[in-house]
Amino acid sequence: MTTHNTSVLIIYTGGTIGMIQNTETGTLETFNFDHLHEHIPELKKTNCNIDAVQFDPPIDSSDIEPEAWGKIVSIISENYDKYNGFVILHGTDTMAFTASALSFMLENLGKPVILTGSQLPICMLRTDGRENLMTSIEIAAAQHPDGTPIVPEVCILFENRLMRGNRTTKFNADYFNAFRSFNYPALADAGIHIKYNFGVIHNTQPDMQLKPHYLLDRRVAVLKIFPGIHENVVAATLAIEGIKAVVLETFGSGNAPRRQWLLRLLREASQRGIVIVNVTQCCAGTVEMSRYKTGYELMQSGIISGYDITTESAITKLMFLLGHNYSPDEVRQRMLQPIAGEITVA
Repeated sequence: MTTHNTSVLIIYTGGTIGMIQNTETGTLETFNFDHLHEHIPELKKTNCNIDAVQFDPPIDSSDIEPEAWGKIVSIISENYDKYNGFVILHGTDTMAFTASALSFMLENLGKPVILTGSQLPICMLRTDGRENLMTSIEIAAAQHPDGTPIVPEVCILFENRLMRGNRTTKFNADYFNAFRSFNYPALADAGIHIKYNFGVIHNTQPDMQLKPHYLLDRRVAVLKIFPGIHENVVAATLAIEGIKAVVLETFGSGNAPRRQWLLRLLREASQRGIVIVNVTQCCAGTVEMSRYKTGYELMQSGIISGYDITTESAITKLMFLLGHNYSPDEVRQRMLQPIAGEITVA
């Protein structure tokens, strides 16, 4: 494995990791990434060339929209042949959404795209940002002896763990280990050495050309089932003007209340062409709609299984498929098949 004679492009979208403290006012502000090496002198010790571009103005992760995903895809596409890998600095709140979206939008990706960030600004003494950034750069530049990249997929690196991007969820707002991949093993663990789990890393097809996608349809909603949910809440969600798809968050292995009004509303919506995907509210596990009668009745109402997909990945995958103007039946079929390793199909 080597990082010699490699180059990495850092893309700063916004977020805590790019903040430093103004020595005069004491306030936190975004530093100029044109002077990246001044703020992070450790970068000079790496074995690769590092360039950086930044969003102007930077975007708080809570304000991330599909247009920002398209901008990232454009930057990667335009610079794809110039760099061995890419590191995206991003706020943590919506990082899993961005990583999921990019995994679908970057078709035939053959190079590392590593998203990372921090819980504390990089200027602070106890920051997790510096370690996250340095490890992300090393992974983005890492190659096999034959010169092929070790991790040619969209990933999130946080607190010494490299995870497939479309498998991750932010599960902790207070601790440095903010992200987890509950249904898929870590791609690598970074201790004294970076230990890659080669058996679960995506294998690329040689000589495949990157195919960037930009069309996303945001007419997607999330409906979370809870005990006592009112009929009007479900009816109003399914009656949203122009809605094309709904991510239905259910209990356990894909169960919901056996209320006839609920099944009727879901069945009628499905018949109108609304794609409804059943995902579990549990952190880990998969939807098995034929396991219990409640799940089976949902399946009979036209709802499809999301298997072990995350809500973040289900939303962005639906946006991606709907953006291609597939018919509802085509979207349902493609939701049942992995595009970028986002689900496990038995």
